[in-house]
Amino acid sequence: MKNGFRQSMAWLHTWTGLVVGWVLFFVFVTGNLGRFDSEIDLWMQPEAPVQIASLEQQIVAAQTRLQQRGGEWERWGIYPTTNRDSAFLRITWEAPAQPNGARGKRGEEFIDPTTAAPLDARATGGGQLLYKMHYALHYMPRSVSDWLIGICSMFMLVAIISGVITHKKIFADFFTFRPNKGQRSWLDLHAVLAVLTLPFFLMITYSGLVFLVYTLFSGVVSNHYGPGYKNRQDFNNELAGRQELLIERTGSAAPLTDLTRVVQQAEYQWGTNQVRSLEILYPGDSNARVRIARQIESPLRSTDELIFDGTTGELLSEIPAEGVASRNFYETLLGLHESLFAGWWLRWLYFLSGLAGATIIASGLILWVVKRRPKQTKQKNGPDFGFKLVEGLNVGTIAGLQIAIAAFFLANRLLPVDFAARASWEAHILFAIWLLAFLHPIIRPIPRAWVEQWTVAALAFAALPIVNAVTTGRGLNQSIPAADWAFAGFDLTCLAAAALFGTIAYRLQQRFKPVAAKRPAPVTTLAQEASA
Repeated sequence: MKNGFRQSMAWLHTWTGLVVGWVLFFVFVTGNLGRFDSEIDLWMQPEAPVQIASLEQQIVAAQTRLQQRGGEWERWGIYPTTNRDSAFLRITWEAPAQPNGARGKRGEEFIDPTTAAPLDARATGGGQLLYKMHYALHYMPRSVSDWLIGICSMFMLVAIISGVITHKKIFADFFTFRPNKGQRSWLDLHAVLAVLTLPFFLMITYSGLVFLVYTLFSGVVSNHYGPGYKNRQDFNNELAGRQELLIERTGSAAPLTDLTRVVQQAEYQWGTNQVRSLEILYPGDSNARVRIARQIESPLRSTDELIFDGTTGELLSEIPAEGVASRNFYETLLGLHESLFAGWWLRWLYFLSGLAGATIIASGLILWVVKRRPKQTKQKNGPDFGFKLVEGLNVGTIAGLQIAIAAFFLANRLLPVDFAARASWEAHILFAIWLLAFLHPIIRPIPRAWVEQWTVAALAFAALPIVNAVTTGRGLNQSIPAADWAFAGFDLTCLAAAALFGTIAYRLQQRFKPVAAKRPAPVTTLAQEASA
């Protein structure tokens, strides 16, 4: 570590950013796609009819389907299409907590509100799966992924703060960008975007940590309420003032009230289309409760709630959105992170800010390589293995992830519709292609790997609108005249991404040509170095 406070902060910024940069790039990209998870859901289930059923029809269908499933469940959930975050009517069910305190087994289903049958559309993880990847990381137990994301977020917060301290001319950096200057250009890009999106970057990182507060500081709850999921739920209910939910199952069977009646009471109090979700605690038990939540219309994620007796339909309590100051602060941070309150223009602003965040991480990873390349290439035995490893990881992470995401969408269109495991295989294909992207720089020189992967990413995204038109008949020539903006917007965004990635590939190709002319000797790859 170099002497001097600012120099120490620069060292800290560099290494904290590098250690977790690859994971955080994945988190930012997949989380950013989650801003339009509902629109992606619609695109990935082209057979699904547009759901225009009334709220009452949806509640009847949901209650019918849940009762058909039978069994003794801890809770049911009903999510009607009264807001953009629910593309289709969705129901969930959850078993009681396990003896070790872990959360009970959960399931969900999209249903047709006119028939109360499962939605007749291809199985897919959809945009929800991409969104979940940014915190669950896929293939990992939540206990592991939560800790991993929490540690990475703490590193990122340290990198942000140390980066602000390092740039003493932070406002001058905002107006300074010198293109085609090598390391200086990468540093300018990194600094300009960081200054431009600093409030967003700081908010999204800190609020992400707040999401994991119960994981990182689990003792705060478990020491007072006991360990396990059930005790955490009791803590949340007490914090929110849901005293009517702090009850136990009686074991005495009782029919569930007609849910349309309690929904009508909620609409009478709040107005039409204000019901966001229903949660039924202990369905079929005499102690059943029904909690109805109102739409989210502000950064405060908590909303007004009504709690009813699940057997008689009697209104038991009204819970306002605002509570004590500490809870309001907590819920506002979560609301700002999720952006469920945002209209279309603010959602796009979030999306563009997320792209800038991903670019900041990517440019920082590339800057680490660019800064050290002159010294590394002058070494007698060539660049160190660690340097080459970082180069290869950069290619596979930054360019390779784009190819993998395009493959995820292509798999949705090309896998057989009746393939039972197609939803799982969409994700398997994403990670299999991403693995190939990491292996590719091992056998190819790094400059060529960059050009080739960006070229493949451009071609893959350009192919998506074509494949969509051929396989579904809902191409741009149909979706634009029909004002089908979910499909048109998806295809146009893919074409924009293809143009961007193609431009990057072309610029890199032109940039590497002079390098190849000056260095006729072949560039050593990781595979060649390992075999030497």
